[in-house]
Amino acid sequence: MSKYESPLDLCFSALGDPTRREILQRLARGEASVSELAAPHDMALPSFMSHLKKLEAANLITSKKHGRTRICELSPGAFTPAKDWLSEQSAIWEGRLDRFDDYIRNLTQERNK
Repeated sequence: MSKYESPLDLCFSALGDPTRREILQRLARGEASVSELAAPHDMALPSFMSHLKKLEAANLITSKKHGRTRICELSPGAFTPAKDWLSEQSAIWEGRLDRFDDYIRNLTQERNK
């Protein structure tokens, strides 16, 4: 992983793993401790912590310590880079499909004349 990856690359890389997506789904219901997040996953805690680190590096979650417990929560605007990129791509493809539709419509009209 490059030290200088864009926020979008980090976001999609983090979302590419089902364990991390499950963590995000759980955090969508509210904050949770690391042990609570790790409980449903059959893996060693150091392996699980690497998933949390990847989510934090992508700015999808934040964590804070309360005594000996680390609490995680979704970051505000966590999915903004992905949402913005997908919106741009959607606009590009809608424009392309509209132009293609116009082309087909004009081609059909010329053939019918």
